[in-house]
Amino acid sequence: MEYNNTDLAAFKNVWVFCEQRQGKLMPTDFELISEGRKLADELGVKLCGLLLGDKVEGIAKELGGYGADEVILCESELLKNYTTDAYAKVICDVVKDLKPEIVLFGATNIGRDIAPRCAARLHTGLCADCTHLDIDVAKYKEFLKTNSTLDVEGSQWDMEDRNLKMTRPAFGGHLMATIICPRFRPSMATVRPGVMKKAEFDQKKADALTITRPSFKLEASDILTDVLKVEKAAKKLVDLIGADFIVSVGRGIAADVEKGIKIAEDLAAELGGVVGGSRAAIDSGWLSADRQVGQTGKTVHPKVYVALGISGAIQHKVGMQDSECIIAVNKNSAAPIFEVADYGITGDLFSVGPMLVEAIKAAKEAK
Repeated sequence: MEYNNTDLAAFKNVWVFCEQRQGKLMPTDFELISEGRKLADELGVKLCGLLLGDKVEGIAKELGGYGADEVILCESELLKNYTTDAYAKVICDVVKDLKPEIVLFGATNIGRDIAPRCAARLHTGLCADCTHLDIDVAKYKEFLKTNSTLDVEGSQWDMEDRNLKMTRPAFGGHLMATIICPRFRPSMATVRPGVMKKAEFDQKKADALTITRPSFKLEASDILTDVLKVEKAAKKLVDLIGADFIVSVGRGIAADVEKGIKIAEDLAAELGGVVGGSRAAIDSGWLSADRQVGQTGKTVHPKVYVALGISGAIQHKVGMQDSECIIAVNKNSAAPIFEVADYGITGDLFSVGPMLVEAIKAAKEAK
């Protein structure tokens, strides 16, 4: 039967491309499976993990623990190492055969490479670097109420549809754009790592997972590149996504950048955390790009987030507003950062910062 990607009714189920490297699943897989579970439930369909590799069946069950109903397993010696040619061919062949309505990829190096190639071959759309996904219109309206200036009470919002609503930052994070793909299937998106919350692992769900092995053809002649060697280069990067305590600095440290960063480092050291920064701090060259918090940086969920001299532009707030506790220090009492802060301190960070360091030291010594 000829593949017809405009026959929307023929497409069903939510798929997540589950990236593995040397037989180990990536953290982004569990985030996407957890989010995919919500989308599949809203659509009333199955959630499937798409796993490619060589002898990787042993890691498939773990995906069930985070919500997958089924893993579509494609194994071959030619899939042991990632190559664009092999993975693109297998993914597209399996999609054409089984017809999922949604396919999600992590916005990792591999995801950003493979997703657009598959979308082009399947003649469908791809929304890159998404930070929010919705199916249900009512839930999407609730999201818009707190993350946009749109009036969502009009009659035009009284509708039902199965389109995936893919929201991403635009114009450097100053605007949010929501994209839909109403005429073609599958709807495809890459999702930024760290944005979606990972569900709790459930062993019963892992045990209930089913594994399907679809038929596909892959020959050495299909692969135009040879992987001669895989080398891991050690590069020390700050782990903002996994940190429980983050102290971030913004444009407010401009008066004395060195001193401002030192205060942040001292505070982070007392908390056992790391130093981050707003886009302004990174663009000014005060901190490296791996420390950027925000929609154009990393989305974080620490136990405590301290914002020193950060005004609170929308692209920064969306990247940290789900922190368990937010403490903001800013000279401007009307700064937008106070809208999401649990504790707000109006004052000069160069005075307040050292006071916070000393207060934490005293509290630790009193224990």
